[in-house]
Amino acid sequence: MNKSVQEARQFIEDIQGQLPAADQVETAIAAPALFLQTMLDANHDEVLKIGAETCYYEDEGAFTGETSPRALHQMGIPYTIVGHSERRRYFNETDDVINRKVQAVFRNGMTPIVCCDETMGRRESGEKIHWVVNQVSAALKGVSAEDAAKIVVAYEPSWAIGSGTTASSDQAEEGCYLIRQTLADIYSDDLANGVRVLYGGSVKPDNIAGLMKNDNVDGVLAGGSSLDEKSFVQLAHYQSL
Repeated sequence: MNKSVQEARQFIEDIQGQLPAADQVETAIAAPALFLQTMLDANHDEVLKIGAETCYYEDEGAFTGETSPRALHQMGIPYTIVGHSERRRYFNETDDVINRKVQAVFRNGMTPIVCCDETMGRRESGEKIHWVVNQVSAALKGVSAEDAAKIVVAYEPSWAIGSGTTASSDQAEEGCYLIRQTLADIYSDDLANGVRVLYGGSVKPDNIAGLMKNDNVDGVLAGGSSLDEKSFVQLAHYQSL
């Protein structure tokens, strides 16, 4: 919940032509539903994809204030974030709700970016593996292998989000590796190896290169550092940092 409509449009205009080619890095920005059409209209760079921060699990109905996944698809939105730690924490989204959202996103021809959380308490108590595995498994309940092969999963330890404290390179690799192994257990090794797994949690231009060197980190889900145009472009050009 950042920026005004005018600021969102200016952001898109300012980064046009500054992103790496699509065959090098896939770049997307997720925004509130209020801004999406404005950002789509302002985006003339085929490299940049515009995604949604969340959606509801029903296509239509008496659900005042919610965002329809069908409407997002009809707008041309390719990605929708599902299960972000803030949605879990502040809006009490349960594993069942997240699973229904994942299925709704697939049903409407979009790709869900599914976030799985790990709290500091879980890490300190030694229950990290149990936590990560459970959230991934719950989000994919009833999802076919055909759909699961298209999914993007983001490992975002909540203790690192917005705190300025980034997981170490080894911690990020371990979390993403566990997610990939969970996908292999549910589906197959081939499917797991093809799914993109991201790391999110205080990602900045000065630490992204180290995170991206890990075998199981395919990309990042940046929060605060994506709000500034210069920082966003630097993140996209991580290979030259």
